[in-house]
Amino acid sequence: MVIVALLTPAPIAAQSAAQSAAQSAASAPATPSLRVASSKGTIRLDGRLDEPEWARADSIAALTEIEPTVGATPAGRTVIRVIATENDIIFGIRADDPRPTGIVSFARERDASLTNEDHLKIVLDTYLDGRSGYVFAVNPNGARYDALVTDQGATENASWDAVWDAATARSANGWSAEIRIPVRSLLFRPGLREWGFNVQRRVQRLQETARWAGALRDYKVTQTYRAGRLTALPDFALGIGLSVRPAMTAGAGIPQAHTELRRDQAAILDVTQRLGANALGSLTVNTDFAETEVDTRRTNLTRFPLVFPEKRSFFLEGADIFDFGLGIASDVRPFFSRRIGLLNGQEIPIRAGAKINGRQGRTNVGALVVHTGRADAPGFQALATDNTMGVLRLRQNVLRESSVGLIGTFGDPTGAPRQWLAGTDATFQTSRFLGHRNLLAGVWQLATSHRPDALGKPVVGRANAFGAKVDFPNDLVDVAATYKWLGDAFAPAVGFVPRPAVQIATLNVNYSPRPQRPVAGLHVRQMVFESQNTLVADLAGHWESYRIFTAPVNWRLESGDRFELNVVPTGERLRTPFKIADGVTIPTGTYHWKRYRAEAGLAAKRRFSGQATWWFGDFYSGSLNEFVLTASWKPSSLIIVEVNGTRNEGALREGRFTQNLFGSRLRVNVSPNLQFNSYVQYDNSSDAIGANTRLRWTFSPLGDLFIVYNHNLQHDRFDAVSGEPVLRGIATDPTQRIDSRWGLASNQLLVKVQYAFRY
Repeated sequence: MVIVALLTPAPIAAQSAAQSAAQSAASAPATPSLRVASSKGTIRLDGRLDEPEWARADSIAALTEIEPTVGATPAGRTVIRVIATENDIIFGIRADDPRPTGIVSFARERDASLTNEDHLKIVLDTYLDGRSGYVFAVNPNGARYDALVTDQGATENASWDAVWDAATARSANGWSAEIRIPVRSLLFRPGLREWGFNVQRRVQRLQETARWAGALRDYKVTQTYRAGRLTALPDFALGIGLSVRPAMTAGAGIPQAHTELRRDQAAILDVTQRLGANALGSLTVNTDFAETEVDTRRTNLTRFPLVFPEKRSFFLEGADIFDFGLGIASDVRPFFSRRIGLLNGQEIPIRAGAKINGRQGRTNVGALVVHTGRADAPGFQALATDNTMGVLRLRQNVLRESSVGLIGTFGDPTGAPRQWLAGTDATFQTSRFLGHRNLLAGVWQLATSHRPDALGKPVVGRANAFGAKVDFPNDLVDVAATYKWLGDAFAPAVGFVPRPAVQIATLNVNYSPRPQRPVAGLHVRQMVFESQNTLVADLAGHWESYRIFTAPVNWRLESGDRFELNVVPTGERLRTPFKIADGVTIPTGTYHWKRYRAEAGLAAKRRFSGQATWWFGDFYSGSLNEFVLTASWKPSSLIIVEVNGTRNEGALREGRFTQNLFGSRLRVNVSPNLQFNSYVQYDNSSDAIGANTRLRWTFSPLGDLFIVYNHNLQHDRFDAVSGEPVLRGIATDPTQRIDSRWGLASNQLLVKVQYAFRY
């Protein structure tokens, strides 16, 4: 009823007749195409498009606006040309801007999120299957972003990296870019003379988005079924398809307090061999986390573990093929690569791994086998970390946009014997529902072996899981319903299930109108009225948790600023006590409470931007205030300073607690190929400070140098008389004198250099 009241005034008046007509006219457009020009000459990558080959190439001379007005002409013209040589495909783009001094561009680093800056995004569907693809983006500063199309066009995996290069140039009329992608960085169906292709441009100060093909708000640019075509592709020269990337690491550091300096060095080898044009075989030896950034610390007020993303290149190649099931990743991951080489926060050495990924016709294949070595850290001697694990994934494309598939895994990170998983999934997808709407429906099922208990005997119970989802993900109305059933003995050894032995049902309904006139004196771009409802029950049908997230106010302004108000009724039934903080344990029982959120954010186009969030209200047996602040200061593209902080203040019947987490990052972006950043984090739960400082120099598209320094400090407490350490979370005698001091917990300096040789 709240939503109905808010939707009554005239300013919301749904969509205009012009917008509806534009969408109807575009519901089934002819597929646009662009002919690729062939060249045997050399294109100098400087972003200026001044070689004569560019003038002779066909062009896309107009994009169509989808934000703020569907079907309108963008403020600035965008011209796209494509040239192919036997080794590369090169994109030349001229992005005119009527006010080039207003261009918003701060980032320079590799894989920066360009969402809130001016940028150009290219999507390639090299199999022409309408389900997969590659994403490449560049901003006016030359910052490069690449990703894999995942979930059949719904999302992007930005952790994936390819060998490619780009250059940009500014002019009195705007900016331009040249993007060179070696064809050896792509897998594609052999014999194709055309690929799926789309391009999208963002002008941030105008909050304007324009696209070439599929220019409707209901579609994402990564939905490659709606892409245009690149035609007249030549026969590319792939050589023998072999890439050899050796790497050397050398470092030294103190692994723990009061230990001696330890020196390490290692040789790492990654080898890939193309199996034709459409598949890739990979081999890795001694792969590690050396050059990856540290995980960002997070506070956790739930009873369940958090998920952190994969960052290692060996596991990211072809990661889209291993996607399984529609809408299950938050609760079930049958294969989670971070389970390999990382156990209880301790790195486990990966001695060797082999992988095949690719597509043959309408069949997608991914297979991986990894052998881990023995860990020498305390506490891991009893675990058989020296073992082999693997996964096989098959997915068959059916109908226009749908698929069916199989998955299987074997092995266990802890060495438990005879561990396996097997499952099937099917997803129906169409972008033609009711003319031009998106509709998805999927089902899946999984079964695992029974894991052993502490005595080595198989756990008794139901070792299977299944679920279904129906999703209507569109701009004005977005509705999704899911159901998951997870057995009490269901335990994927190389997967991840944060909450087993439950049934999970969700119903999410979002209505997002775009006002045609000011609302309450504000120029509102879009309102989002949200209702996200989750119910968790045990396998007997007794409820365990519920959460009803509502957003009566969630407004995004024409300026890009936004504010939101939420009301969230929540319930938990605890069957075992829940330790939420040191010295504070919530007893078993049934709890109901209601929480509220107020949130406001400044548009990222500003030199100073940020977001402030305040959660308040009841929490279990008392109350909880959560304050979250993120801010970014961008005085220039050379220096960016970011800060974030979280403070939780709980006042429960069982006790009070305060959780603080602060982080600060300094980015110095000398060029798109040379970046320095330092990230410092502190949280009072561990009472530790950690600093990760990282320099990356891409001295060639094929080579990188990394210099990484980690420094960790621990705040320790001691009995002033005996000098004995006092453990955190342990009650002490009020008369006891406690001394505390900061001391070194660990440090490490690491240098890594890698270079790929392609044949």
